[in-house]
Formats: sequence, structure tokens, C-alpha cells
Amino acid sequence: MAELVGNVLVGQSGGPTSVINASVAGIISEALNHECIEEIYGALNGVQGILQEDLIDLASESQQQIRALRHTPGAALGTCRYKLKKQQDFDRILEVFKAHNIRYFFYIGGNDSQDTADKISKHAQAQSYDLRVIGVPKTIDNDLSITDHTPGYASAIKYIAASVRELACDNESMGHGDLVSIVEVMGRSAGWLAAGAALAKRRDHPHDPPHLILLPEIPFNQEKVLEEVKRVLKRERFCQIVVAEGLVDADGNYVAADAQTDAFGHAQLGGAGDALAEIIGQNLPGVKIRVAKPGLLQRCAGHAVSKTDSDEAYRAGQAAVEAAIRGETDKMVTLLRGDGEQYASETGLAPLADVANSVKKLPREWINEDGTSMNFQFLRYAQPLIQGEVVVPHDNGVPVFARLDKSRVDKSLPAYEV
Repeated sequence: MAELVGNVLVGQSGGPTSVINASVAGIISEALNHECIEEIYGALNGVQGILQEDLIDLASESQQQIRALRHTPGAALGTCRYKLKKQQDFDRILEVFKAHNIRYFFYIGGNDSQDTADKISKHAQAQSYDLRVIGVPKTIDNDLSITDHTPGYASAIKYIAASVRELACDNESMGHGDLVSIVEVMGRSAGWLAAGAALAKRRDHPHDPPHLILLPEIPFNQEKVLEEVKRVLKRERFCQIVVAEGLVDADGNYVAADAQTDAFGHAQLGGAGDALAEIIGQNLPGVKIRVAKPGLLQRCAGHAVSKTDSDEAYRAGQAAVEAAIRGETDKMVTLLRGDGEQYASETGLAPLADVANSVKKLPREWINEDGTSMNFQFLRYAQPLIQGEVVVPHDNGVPVFARLDKSRVDKSLPAYEV
């Protein structure tokens, strides 16, 4: 395929992770190696920034700051949950691409973001505009189909498992067979994050906390859970429960959900831990109940990043550029697990249309028959992903993160109302 000469644009979308910026660093570093790429731009706040022509010059950033992106949480370019709703939005994006000779577009995000990238690519093709679009996976939820796992997930469960183990030390000192400790973790549609708490258990110690893991894949059974709690409290000083925010009942209704939805129609979740605490409190008088909500800390804990995760996120960014240079488009980078005894992964590609708006559930066969604990198949899957620690530089005892200059690219189009 003929070499395509032009500029790169990279954007970030959806909820940030602790390694999403490593993918940006991978894209920049690889793009600098190809003469057909003239400029490297970043879109501030995803597609919203593109619509408003808010672009920055990433090639002008210092190498020191680019390297620092590899250990910086959050989305350094800014992110959004904006849904492209009307034809004018797609027309505007193409106008911006033409005005700045964007020929390579890399969008880092989850399910909805891959759908957005696919639609932008299809619109460019319909207008006969040469553009190569590659999606880069990102989500702590780990629910993207086709890819073995997603960058961001491993670091989130490394943080969750460490926090659960730390909290258990506190619970052990305070409990006297009368304490229920509930940890509510993220996970709208799948239990990948809650399952990761199982990594807190020591090998061959099945009674270690967490004692119960409540997953969206297993409908909530109030009577069964109450019996399990009573059984654990007879044996242990405390009962530690990890619950996913997307926990549902037998009818498929969220145990706790807000009436509001986001731009993509997703229910605003949160409160499963409090709902569970209320149920236990009403049915088990005399039991002390504590609820912990790591919340956003799960996805921005730069101090707990998995080196494996960080390296794979960086490599996914590099692979996106390599694929686009080869002539690939309408694809998302995937991570493929090797078959050897030692964990290894390589990158692949999947059609954006096959990834967009689909959800990968936690396999039922990875959950024990009790429905509240994970078996060896999940542990074998997840354990390698959390290996290694990223060394984060510190100044006066606190971490130092990247601070981009964000040199603005001159606008050449009329303002656009978003």
C-alpha cells in the first residue's frame, strides 16, 4: 500500500486509567520513527476537543515529559464521555482533519470509544478522505471483547488486592466475630474487578479474606448471602465482602442504581455496598458494619501500577502506529496471551466493528460453585498480569508526574457549538 504522508492525531476517551498515558507515550515514540508522519497532535478532551479544534503539539513536548507519561495516571490529554449525535458532528470532525492534514487517528478508549472511532473512519471513507484509524484498548473493567485483557485492568486489580489485604489487617485487629467489612468496587456489567480481589488470598489459604465476592454474573440471593455471612462470623473475627457496583438481582435489576444515565445511556451506579450494609444490618442485629469505597482511587493509583500492565499499554500504542503505517485501518489493537509456561503477550488486531458496544463477561467456569469465590482458572489468568512494580520518581516524599506544556495548534476554522 502506498505510503500515506500527513499528521497524527491521538485522543483519549472515557474513564482514565493509571496506564492510559503509557499508550500515548508509545504512540508518540513510535510516530517519531516514521518520516511519512510530519506532525503529532493531541486532541484535548477526546472528540470534544476535535469538534472545538482544541489540538496541541505533542512533538514539541520534552522527551523527559514523554517518558514521565509512562508512570503518570489520569488522562494527560483530557478525556470525555461525549457521544457524537448528529451528522454535523461527523462533518465537523472531518473538516478539522482536513484543515490539519490528519491522516492517522488513534483513539484510546473502551467499548463506546471504539464505536466512535469506527463511525469516524466510516464517515471519512464515505467522503473519500484517506484516513487510517486505529483504536487502542483501555478500561479497568476488562470487558472489551476479543482482546485477552485490557490495559488498565491489571493495575486496578493490583491496587484492589493490595487494599483488600491491608484492610483485612485492620479488620482483624478490630473484629470479635461481629464485624462485616464491605468493599464496593467498580464494574458496571462484568465482575472482572471484584474477582481481582481474590488475588489478596494467600496460596492454599481458602479462608483468607475476602470471604465473599459478589459479582454481576451471579444474581444476588439475599438469604444465601446472609447465611454465608453468619457462617464466616462463626469461624473468623470478621467477614470481608467485596461487591461489584453492578450487582443485580434475579430479575436483572441493579441492587443500587441512580435514575440518571450518561450520554451513552448507561445507568449511574454506586451504592451497592450501602444497600448490602442495610440488608445485613436489618437481618443480623448486633453486627458492626463498615463500608469502604475505593471509587476513583482504583483507576488512578499510580503508586500501585503493574509493570506488566504499563509495558503492555506502551506496546499497544507502538503497535497502533506500526499497524497504521502498514496500511491497516478500522482496527483495534488487541493483547494476545502466549501458550508457554512463562507468561508472555503479543499484540494483534481486531475489527473495530467487532469490538464496539460488546461486553465480555467473566466466564462462569472461573467462578466456584458457591458463586462467591474464584477458582484456579481465574487466578491463573489474573496473577501474571499484576507482576512487577513501576518505579515512580518522588520529590519531597510524593510522586512526580508528567506536566505537558500543551502548546496549542493554531485554529483555522470557525467556532463550533458542542
